[in-house]
Amino acid sequence: MVVDTSPQAVKAARAELGIPPERIPHHVAIIMDGNGRWATGRGLPRVAGHVAGAKVVRTIVTEAARLGLEALTLYSFSIENWSRPREEVEALMELYAEYLIGERRTCIDHNIRLRHVGLRDGLPASVLRELDESVRVTSSNTGMFLCLALNYGSRAEIAAAVRRIAAQVADGTMAPDAIDDAVIDAHLTTAGLPDPDLIVRTSGELRLSNFLLWQAAYAEFYATEVFWPDFNTDELHKAILAFSRRNRRFGGLRP
Repeated sequence: MVVDTSPQAVKAARAELGIPPERIPHHVAIIMDGNGRWATGRGLPRVAGHVAGAKVVRTIVTEAARLGLEALTLYSFSIENWSRPREEVEALMELYAEYLIGERRTCIDHNIRLRHVGLRDGLPASVLRELDESVRVTSSNTGMFLCLALNYGSRAEIAAAVRRIAAQVADGTMAPDAIDDAVIDAHLTTAGLPDPDLIVRTSGELRLSNFLLWQAAYAEFYATEVFWPDFNTDELHKAILAFSRRNRRFGGLRP
């Protein structure tokens, strides 16, 4: 189903939540956790949990677009995940390629711009091919950024940014005293995106797991016991409602 993402429709969707416009997060990032445990608890192979979790992605992406978010980042595969059993990793890579093909139409219909956040090195050619094609065909869209954190690790991202900046200093194109937050931001894979206002983690875990460490400096955190395959629009609304009640001071005094 194609939802209306026009300004008027977005305003109406937000009104349904009863939240003032200024209390809606611009950028929501989600650590999609619990697929394996969801499957194991049902006597299913872990891969079945990943398949179930992939189906949830469309629902959440569509709702985020309906609410007019500027960006939605999904932590789908970390650099550390390569250490999982080979069969599981191979199944995940096949699932990513299938997802990118299957959801291309959804992105186009909902004016969504797909963006990759993470390293290209190590990803199978089939995944890179479909990833590049999805980025290409959605590049002229003007709506929400859907950022797939695929083969992502924040420490590796920051280290790579430091190396690029150091190279510019070494060749004389950048002065050391010109390096500031904005320069570092511009060299991260999230360059040009707003920092996440809200980071959601499913399955009850309470850690960042090497996710957006620089960008999360003033993000609000929301954890739910719900496993990712059971996450739905109501759960997303709960997270946004919780965010709307936070008093964000950014290091300042309480008003």
